Amino acid sequence: MATEVRHEPEQSRYTISVDGRLAGIAEYEERGGALVFPHTEIDPLLRGQGLGAQLVQAALDDVRARGGRIVPVCWFVAQFVDEHPEYEDLLA
Repeated sequence: MATEVRHEPEQSRYTISVDGRLAGIAEYEERGGALVFPHTEIDPLLRGQGLGAQLVQAALDDVRARGGRIVPVCWFVAQFVDEHPEYEDLLA
């Protein structure tokens, strides 16, 4: 299973694909100098394989590389940050 995470700034989202097929999205909105993540979704047929965590981790790593901050409105992103304190420095 080949996965790829991509940033699609024109659609304000990060995507994860499995074997070339869209498997999930993490949407964001730019507000006050931070990226607000209101919604993350993985295809129901592909849940339970760690794709959500892979998507969020890649998105947060990209935000960090760009010197950005986040506001995790989505419960999944908030839970990911709670479980991975090394990302707490990204909180706006």
